[in-house]
Amino acid sequence: MSPEIVTILALVVIFAVATFLPINMGALAFTAAFIVGTLSVGLSTDDILGGFPAELVVTLIGVTYLFAIAQNNGTVDLLVRGAVRLVGGHVAAIPWIMFAVTALLTAIGALSPAAVAIIAPIALTFAARHGISPLLMGMMVIHGAQGGGFSPISVYGVTVNTIVEDEGLTSSPVTVFLGSLFFNLAIALVLFFALGGRGLLGRKVEVVTADTGEHAESTTVRGHGAPPGPAVGGGDDQDRGVGADDAAGRPQPVTFDQVLTLVGLAAVAVLALVFDINIGFLAITVATVLALFAAARHKGAVSQISWSTVLLIAGVLSYVFVLQEAGTIDYVGEAVIGLGVPLLIALLLAYIGGIVSAFASSTAIIGVAIALAVPFLQDGDIGTVGVIVALSVASTIVDVSPFSTNGALVLANAQDVDRDRFYKQILGYSGIVVAVGPLLAWLVFVVPGWL
Repeated sequence: MSPEIVTILALVVIFAVATFLPINMGALAFTAAFIVGTLSVGLSTDDILGGFPAELVVTLIGVTYLFAIAQNNGTVDLLVRGAVRLVGGHVAAIPWIMFAVTALLTAIGALSPAAVAIIAPIALTFAARHGISPLLMGMMVIHGAQGGGFSPISVYGVTVNTIVEDEGLTSSPVTVFLGSLFFNLAIALVLFFALGGRGLLGRKVEVVTADTGEHAESTTVRGHGAPPGPAVGGGDDQDRGVGADDAAGRPQPVTFDQVLTLVGLAAVAVLALVFDINIGFLAITVATVLALFAAARHKGAVSQISWSTVLLIAGVLSYVFVLQEAGTIDYVGEAVIGLGVPLLIALLLAYIGGIVSAFASSTAIIGVAIALAVPFLQDGDIGTVGVIVALSVASTIVDVSPFSTNGALVLANAQDVDRDRFYKQILGYSGIVVAVGPLLAWLVFVVPGWL
């Protein structure tokens, strides 16, 4: 049996075992990477270790460690309270604010994982405080990042437009950008109402001013599906101001630790987004500095790092490396190109991009998918721009997967959830996206150009 077939069968076994038994999929994937990689693909253990996703592991550890400290000293609560004031206490507006902010960050050039790493912990803390579905909030952040991710000055946008121009194909950077933005916006709108957004409409939380403790907004509107509970002042945490308040509901003064943490978070954001310094190392460095100022208080922060998520992601991506080394992806791609029907090839390439990107680098997969499409695009039998947009969208919307950096960050930073259950929720949603997303992108962007 060829190595390509063996690796595919092993992948199916990994998913099957992890579905029916309470075994971390990362451990299964490490085992498969070792056994299949050495016995079938002919890799040494050093070769397999070369595929270990060290950068992502450092990012997950660094970000979750930093925000554990920020959570412990009340800084995250401070940021959440600020977000409440920004929208006048309207709970339903917060997911859209998070979508817009991450979209803006990636549109101006931030890497998608960097934007998600900064926004997701704050968004998910707000979700926990106010009874919003963590799946809704996390996916709004990711789709926001992907929505802005194809601007002409973004990493994705530059990658796609450069490949297209180098191959002499018709280029339309604005169409690629707007196509991705509105596609992700449409998904976000569906998610909002499918995951409880209707119940958030009309709900308000109390906005409390920091200087006087007086209520800047003292009316809670019970709208569609608002959770039952006491009126304002009755003590319901979902309808009072967020944490770090005293028993009377007045916010406590901002502490030196919180000021220092805010400065550290700002430094991480600027250095990662503007100077493109690895956000994982930045986060660990800032977290360590903060710990030095209050070592006793933060000694338990390391245990708050999502180690099970780290094992899961590291193991699966190590196995994906074995898949790539076995030539499995090229094997499937060449089989698709051999079909010779442009419209069908475009659809299958969209699915290849989506499926593989759910486990691997979206930037790399976009390049591979477009490169595979070049031969039939040059024949002029199908609209080039539509295919490019479809492949770009299909290869990135699947970053909601818990095996991608963005999905892993959401999983690792979720607050007050059953981690295994939340993982299965994200996996289920990403499965729907992988199954339906490429088809929708094909129908929206490719089929009209064919007709």
